[in-house]
Amino acid sequence: MLKERLRELVQHNGYELLLVLLLAASMAFSASLSPYFLTVTTLFDMTSQFMEIGLMALAMTLVIILGQIDLSVASILALVGVVFGLMNERGISLGVAIPAVLALATVLGLINGWLAVLFRLPALVVTLGTMALYRGVGQILLGDRSTYGFPAWFVSIDFRYIPGTPVPLPLVIFAAFAVVFYFLLHRTTLGRLVYAVGNNAEACRFSGIAVDRLQVMVFGLSGLMAGTAGLMMTSRFASARWDMANGLELDVITTVVLGGTSIFGGRGTIVGTVLALFVIGTLRYGMGLANVLPQNQSVVIGVLLILAIFVPEAWRAWRARPRRTARRGGEAPAQVAGGKAG
Repeated sequence: MLKERLRELVQHNGYELLLVLLLAASMAFSASLSPYFLTVTTLFDMTSQFMEIGLMALAMTLVIILGQIDLSVASILALVGVVFGLMNERGISLGVAIPAVLALATVLGLINGWLAVLFRLPALVVTLGTMALYRGVGQILLGDRSTYGFPAWFVSIDFRYIPGTPVPLPLVIFAAFAVVFYFLLHRTTLGRLVYAVGNNAEACRFSGIAVDRLQVMVFGLSGLMAGTAGLMMTSRFASARWDMANGLELDVITTVVLGGTSIFGGRGTIVGTVLALFVIGTLRYGMGLANVLPQNQSVVIGVLLILAIFVPEAWRAWRARPRRTARRGGEAPAQVAGGKAG
């Protein structure tokens, strides 16, 4: 009985178990570099450094399950920080500025989806263009300076904890969004539609599903989460620049694909994305302890992205391999399994 349960667990959650092993390995690597790594304080404080990636990765999971991609998320993050900083400089209340920039981020995401749907262009091409456009607008608006001077209650979110615990506020915010996205993707009709469109968009169109509207909506959600991440990063750094989060889209996509989401669409889980986030976050933290240069860290993440594309597909191919059926009484395997033809 126990053996059967273990086999069933591996069949249904095998890739997530592999991610747990990878997380343990990355933690062991980091612990070997510093005797202070495995302390409770370090483990919790470490998470604040990659929660922005996590927020964007949650929405990116839905985007990639749809069979799309969004390369502009880090640029939206930066532009939101720039606009938010400029609004603060002009004395606009943050109670007004925060919803305004979140609305802006959502509109920027909707533009991505609208362009892809209207012109029937690959999202890769569209978001590659808007990636440069949004960051360029941020540079024009702010120039090469930084914007700062935010109210004390807004800055240093990574030094704010749940009272009486070592749990930082960014981790709590990410966990709350992760629960929301889990139920959205795995427990609602919208989530089922995302999977259906990712598996076969044309069949869904013939079935009467508003495929284009769904795609635009998910891109808008991706923009909203990038804007939320932009506010969190601005709070952490207590400043904003047009080049903040430069290259972070690579980490976001790597997180989602490493989490088991198929780059071809139709498959993926929020649980896998969350596990992969902590794998990559712990690995980056360990490389930082080892004084690995940022550009070399990007090389490691790039290699990890390639492996993240190959390994899940190889895993699924192995699981879907044809089962050998023993011959019985001289009958062909197909006849044994399905009965004699005719």
